[in-house]
Formats: sequence, C-alpha cells, structure tokens
Amino acid sequence: MDWYIAVLKKYVEFTGRARRKEYWMFALISLVVSVALGVVGRILGTSALSYLYSLAILLPGIAVTIRRLHDTGRSGWMSLIGIIPVLGWIVLLVFMAQDSTPGTNQYGLNPKETVVPAVLA
Repeated sequence: MDWYIAVLKKYVEFTGRARRKEYWMFALISLVVSVALGVVGRILGTSALSYLYSLAILLPGIAVTIRRLHDTGRSGWMSLIGIIPVLGWIVLLVFMAQDSTPGTNQYGLNPKETVVPAVLA
C-alpha cells in the first residue's frame, strides 16, 4: 500500500524515475480498487463511483508511467505509443517490464540504488 500512496503523493510529478515495483504495485492496487468499486456500483445501480475513481487516478497514472519510462532510459513521450491498439499496448507492456537503466541517466539517479551516507567518526 505504501507504493500506491507514494504515487499519489507524487500526483503530477513527471520528472525523475519510478521503479518497476512502484509502477506495478500502483497498477495492481488500482485494478483491485476499480473492480471493488465496480461491484459496489453494480449493487447500488450506478457506475459513478468507478468513473470518479478513474478520473482521480488519471494524472497519477500518467505521471508514474512517464517516470517508469524515464527509469528505462526512454522519453515520457513514448507513452503515446499506447494510442496504437494492441501493438502499442504490447510494446508499452514490454517497456514497463524492463529493468532499470543502471546508474544515473538523463532523468536522474537510479531509485534502486541506495546511497549510504558516510559515517563521521
């Protein structure tokens, strides 16, 4: 749940990098919440809950996708490839599943690498 909240805290932060785990945990939790709201909406006879949730996570979803592409060394504009049905979705899925670019790239430090501060004696 921490990964989901971390993405929501970076609501419209399109700079930097996002780890695979951050992206996929956000996607998984969003899917679970969407399905749950869909079921509740079906019981109540309205789909407004689902629509409101989708609207609420639209910008954080785009932002984490762009940061994930940055982590693989690609421009955020590559997310537009998802406009192409099926083939574009497959290509984006492959990009999102790839490992991070090691070290620092043009988008910042690798979030997987932890920096241990020097201890003063």
